[in-house]
Amino acid sequence: MKAFAHLFAELDATTSTKAKTDALEAYFRSAPHADAAWALYVLAGGKPRQTVPTGLIRSTAREMAGVPEWLFDESYDVVGDLAETVAHILPPPTAAVDVPLHVWMQERLIALRGQPPGTLAVALRGYWNELDTAGRFLLTKLIGGGFRVGVARNLVVRALAQAAGLDAKVLAQRMMGYTDKQHTPSAAAFAALIDPGHVATTSGQPYPFFLAHPLQAPVESLGDRADWLVEWKWDGIRAQFIRRGGEAWLWSRGEDLLNGRFPEIDGAHGRLPDHTVLDGEIVVWRDGRVMPFAQLQQRIGRKNVTKKILADLPVAFLAYDLLELNGEDQRALPMWQRRERLEATVPADDTSPLKVSPRVDAADWPALAEQRGESRARGVEGFMLKHRDGRYGTGRTKDVGLWWKWKVDPYTIDAVLIYAQSGHGRRANLYTDYTFAVWDGDATDPANPRRLVPFAKA
Repeated sequence: MKAFAHLFAELDATTSTKAKTDALEAYFRSAPHADAAWALYVLAGGKPRQTVPTGLIRSTAREMAGVPEWLFDESYDVVGDLAETVAHILPPPTAAVDVPLHVWMQERLIALRGQPPGTLAVALRGYWNELDTAGRFLLTKLIGGGFRVGVARNLVVRALAQAAGLDAKVLAQRMMGYTDKQHTPSAAAFAALIDPGHVATTSGQPYPFFLAHPLQAPVESLGDRADWLVEWKWDGIRAQFIRRGGEAWLWSRGEDLLNGRFPEIDGAHGRLPDHTVLDGEIVVWRDGRVMPFAQLQQRIGRKNVTKKILADLPVAFLAYDLLELNGEDQRALPMWQRRERLEATVPADDTSPLKVSPRVDAADWPALAEQRGESRARGVEGFMLKHRDGRYGTGRTKDVGLWWKWKVDPYTIDAVLIYAQSGHGRRANLYTDYTFAVWDGDATDPANPRRLVPFAKA
C-alpha cells in the first residue's frame, strides 16, 4: 500500500508526461504481481465502488481528530478535497503496518460493502491508524468512490509495456476488458498479461477502439473528396459486437460488458458468420431512423428489460467497420476493403437489429456540406470522414489512418451567470462550476414581470 500511495502522490504532483511514465514504469518493475494487478486496474480506469458513505467518513474523521464540525468544514472549504482534508487533520498513526495493496483491496475494502455504520467507523479508525498522510489520502479516495488520477490510459499501457518489454499495441489488445466491473484483478491474470509468449484464451475479448479527431480546419484541406468515405455520426453508444464459438459479446468503448442490456442485439449474432467482430453504434431505432440519445439513456441503466421497453425503445446496432472475419484480423486492410467486406457480411434486413451504417454520397465538399445541414433533422451530430486507404488503429492515433468528426456547429444562447462555486482539490481556489439562467417574461408587462430561470450548471 505504501508503494502505491507513493506512486499516486508522484503522479499527482507532476504534469510531466515523462515523469509520470518513469514513475509508473519503476512501480511496475518492482511491485509484486498481486499488487501490480490492482494498481493497473484502478490506474487504467477501473472504478472502485464507494464502500463508506461520505457523511460517515466526515464524522469519523472529526471524532478521531477531536475537532468540531465547524472547524472541519472551514478546513474542507480551504483545502477543497475531502480526502486531503481527512489526511491532514487526523492525529499521527500509532501502528506501523505495511499491508500489501491486494490485501487492502480484496480483504479489507471490498469487505466493507453493506456493513452497518458502527462496523464501518471502527474499521476506518483502525485503517487510518496504520497509514501515513499519503496512505490516508489514497485510502479515503478509494473508499469514497472518488479515486481519480491524472494519467491517461494509453500512458499507463505504454509504461507497463516498457517495464514488461512488450509492444504497447499488443498490450493494449490484451488489456481490453481488464477494467470491466466483472473482472477481479489477480497475480495470475497480471502475469499472463505481461508474458511475451502468452496466447489469449478469452474468446470474447474485444479489440482496442480506434478513435476519431475533431475536424477544426476547413474540410477542403483534406484534399480530394473521392479519397474519403463518409457516414453519419450517430449519437449513441460506441460498441463492438463479437460472435465467436457460437456465442456473443457486446462491449462498450468504456470496456463494460453489455450482455443482457440489449437482448435484441444479443439474439441477432446468429445472422453473422462465426468469429466475426463488428465496430459500430448502439442506438434507439424506430421507423427507419435513429431516435434521440435521451431515449437510449432509458435503456442503459436497466437490468430488467420488459416487453414494454423492448416495444417502446427498440435498439439497433449500426455497424461501420469490420475488425475480424472468419477468425482473421481485418484491421490492417484499407478502409474501403473493410467496408466492402462489412457490407457483404451483415445481411440487409430491415427487420434485423443488425444494420450497416449507410454511406453518404456527394460529388464534392460543397455538396456534402449542404447535406450536413440536415444533421439535426436526422437526429445525428454531423459526419464521420474516414480515409479510404486508412487502416484501423489503436486509440486516437494518426500513424495508420485517419478518422475525422465533422460535427455540426453547436447552438449558442445568451444567458446570465447567477452563481459560481469554488472547485475541489487543485482547483479549490478557483471558481469552476457556474450556474446559468435565462430571462422569462416581458419587461414591459407588469402582469408578467421578467424573472431569471436557472437552466444549466456547467
